[in-house]
Amino acid sequence: MRATVDGMRSAEQILREARTIAVVGASRDRTKTAHAVPQQIQRHGWRIVPVNPYADEIFGERAYRTLADIPFPVDLVNVFRPSADATAVVKEALAIGAPAIWLQQDIFSPEGRALAEAAGVDYVEDTCIAVVRAVHAISGPRTP
Repeated sequence: MRATVDGMRSAEQILREARTIAVVGASRDRTKTAHAVPQQIQRHGWRIVPVNPYADEIFGERAYRTLADIPFPVDLVNVFRPSADATAVVKEALAIGAPAIWLQQDIFSPEGRALAEAAGVDYVEDTCIAVVRAVHAISGPRTP
């Protein structure tokens, strides 16, 4: 598991402190990891905001076409897009003032990491958010 940028919050800290998570690349297809993982995180108490230009609703939440379309702040941008798309998503996350960016397992962006580091934004890559949640037995803010 990769750690965050030096001096920044750990993956565990980021998840513990997040309330609202925008999921870029959230899928409507229940057989895909980009559906199952965010749905599990939602079930454990976080508000999931799907970002998918081809869907109106996922997980019972309104889906937004882009991060810029979300009309409220998010605590974390979780990325389920190929590594080739990750830098562009990092740039969008920085543009909306997201305090943390998390690239899922097998997703890397050296340029995105450098951009996040320069902006002082917490950054995780190549790490599954559901695994971190399970390993540390973290519950979201909506879980009693």
